[in-house]
Amino acid sequence: MDGLRSIYSPRVFEDRDPYRVLIRTILSQRTRDENTDEATARLFSEYPSIEDVASAPLEKLEELIRKAGFYHVKARRIREVSRILLEEYKGRVPDDIGELLKLPGVGRKTANCVLVYAFGIPAIPVDTHVHRISNRLGLVDTKTPEETEKALMEVIPEEYWIELNDLMVQFGQDICRPIGPRHEECPIAEYCDYYRNLTAD
Repeated sequence: MDGLRSIYSPRVFEDRDPYRVLIRTILSQRTRDENTDEATARLFSEYPSIEDVASAPLEKLEELIRKAGFYHVKARRIREVSRILLEEYKGRVPDDIGELLKLPGVGRKTANCVLVYAFGIPAIPVDTHVHRISNRLGLVDTKTPEETEKALMEVIPEEYWIELNDLMVQFGQDICRPIGPRHEECPIAEYCDYYRNLTAD
């Protein structure tokens, strides 16, 4: 963690507003950060509140979030989630993973992102970067993100959970890339099983 902190700083998303963090995270599924940024900004510039999104025409939502990809599905989900929150949760995003997982389109990664980035509650959101890097380093030996989350919770002290996802995502986009990782710039190469195996030949 010290190595990652030496080159990255944790980011703040949507001013930690729980509703906006939730919608941003749904939009971020299976797309790049820059597409998520653009789609989220366009959406909330046109429809700033949960009530606005819940009552927006589907076609208009699709147009605004098109850049995020899978926009037909995502537009329906964000409108449905908004309506459920208004009807069943008085417009408030729950800070409980069990309740978050009841929302359509919300899996463990999305729920954990809301806990971490909106509420500051320790959790480990596992996306493709966290899954890949954790296995490359040798922290875990897992096949699925769900297995990785469980294994990381056993080996990573809880004090690091809140920062872990964001630092690893930045690291995974910048240095520990899926193809062509930049070992010579890696601040934690000395701890990496993958790098040790490469240099052992």
